[in-house]
Amino acid sequence: MILHQAQNEIAKDTHRFRVLNCGRRMGKTTLAIEEMKGMALCKSTKIAYIATTYAQARDIAWEMLKKEMAGAIIQANESRLEVRTRNQLGTESLIVLRGWENIETLRGLGFDFIVIDEVASMRNFWLNWQEVIRPTLTDTKGEGLFISTPKGFNHFYDLYNLEAKDSDFKSFHYTTYDNPYLPVDEIEKAKKELTEDRFAQEYMADFRKTEGLVYKEFNRKEHLYKEEPNKNEIVKTFGGVDFGFVHPAAAIEIKKHLNGKYFINSEWYKVKQTDAQIADYVSALKWNECYPDPESAGGIEELKRRGVNVREVIKGKDSVRNGINAVRELFKQGRLYIHESCLNLIWEFETYSYEDPKNRRGDEIPIKENDHALDALRYALMMDTAINLPFDLQRRQEQQFNRTQFRQSLNETK
Repeated sequence: MILHQAQNEIAKDTHRFRVLNCGRRMGKTTLAIEEMKGMALCKSTKIAYIATTYAQARDIAWEMLKKEMAGAIIQANESRLEVRTRNQLGTESLIVLRGWENIETLRGLGFDFIVIDEVASMRNFWLNWQEVIRPTLTDTKGEGLFISTPKGFNHFYDLYNLEAKDSDFKSFHYTTYDNPYLPVDEIEKAKKELTEDRFAQEYMADFRKTEGLVYKEFNRKEHLYKEEPNKNEIVKTFGGVDFGFVHPAAAIEIKKHLNGKYFINSEWYKVKQTDAQIADYVSALKWNECYPDPESAGGIEELKRRGVNVREVIKGKDSVRNGINAVRELFKQGRLYIHESCLNLIWEFETYSYEDPKNRRGDEIPIKENDHALDALRYALMMDTAINLPFDLQRRQEQQFNRTQFRQSLNETK
């Protein structure tokens, strides 16, 4: 397989971890297959290719990999997407393809080289990178190739900028135009058909805010902090809890100041945590108040058993919208700030979005994903801001809300 100039520049780089940010059809997966092939044929190696799902790993890379490795394959397992190959030393190499949804299957293994394709679409990336993937490269001093097209300012944006802090990382940026085998007129046609932001993101690999973003007010430059100001003016420390096991559980700690500003001090974001384990963690924080997901009766009971000051969260038909509005209003008023270490919360702020208007039915409710830390935050801030609203203002907001509900009911009747 002959690589074009951009692919060659990446392949020749010797950094341990390479991050490739590129436009659609630039040839990133082709490059990944070529690098896996070269490494597997040179010496005995274990390699993992990880796509967003198992099905995508099969559809995108499996046939291409078998074709490129055809003369060296000893055994190909179609059900497990694994190939054993003979290398030039006469020993064997192993290449496995996996989906991000089953990333736990890699826990405890060791690899010499890992490719992660479409990183920007990987949910809970930092959690799984730190707890599952990074340890698989420790004993072998293995290398990694991270490839993706941007998806807002999410974890892939942070990964792309890691080269400024860690000398093991090197980042590359190429657009769809950098693939000489693609007809330019087709790219220009797409440019006319897509919105400016969508074309910039998908073809120019430009980091842009996700279309349909819920929290458009959030801005890293304005709302992230390193050191909390006026620590002696803290009124209370409280937080919200979202229970989970398969999906991440989240606990968000908030410090409220005399000036009415809220500082998100820390986050706890983990999968496979029982209600008891979550309660153990939260109770150790000694919060003044705790606002947990009201739908988790078992989790709330565990918190109460440990002496946590559990406060009621009113969760009804419109609680999601009301909570979102409460958080957005705090951003608008310059009263909400997040510590830069809260990577998962930041990621959710930058990816939590509404459905495409063309597919949306009825009320404007966000897609139910990338929202675990946001839910925990929403419970706490929605209730605390409601409690502290001046009575007259609260009554006016309730009246306005009732009028809105009445208008909606009239529209539904029509």
